[in-house]
Amino acid sequence: MSQEPIDSPTGWVARHVKSYAESGGTRGHLFHGAPTLLITTIGRRSGLPRRTALIYGRDGDRYLVVASNGGAADHPLWFHNLLAQPQIKVQVGTEVFDAVAHLAAEDERLRLWETMTGIWPRYTGYQRETSRQIPIVIIERAGMPDLSLREIASLGQRHRRCY
Repeated sequence: MSQEPIDSPTGWVARHVKSYAESGGTRGHLFHGAPTLLITTIGRRSGLPRRTALIYGRDGDRYLVVASNGGAADHPLWFHNLLAQPQIKVQVGTEVFDAVAHLAAEDERLRLWETMTGIWPRYTGYQRETSRQIPIVIIERAGMPDLSLREIASLGQRHRRCY
């Protein structure tokens, strides 16, 4: 994704994304008290990078986002792009990384839905407003998982014992 992304066509979202991206993530991480991230997908028809801001939650090392589209009858366009090409770019605050997205499995969906409605209670109302089941998307870092400082220190200690 070397080309500059095209931001959401929705005015307030575009302004939020612009502030977030131009500040390197020092502004815009919180939106009305909820944490947000930026995702850049590849347009399934255009092939161009598309960027939007989404409220997120965490499930361990995984990021969670909700394809609510404000309770509209249709899924948001970014969601269709994700289904077509799940490799994405993510920015959380000042950190930018490659990631892979997938739908939450049905057996964990209710637990993750509760997590997300705890962060943004309006999702409950959005679900009531639409006949579609609002998807929960799980985002995981591409490549090797992050290690905690404790795990890194432990690896160093084991490495020293080998000599």
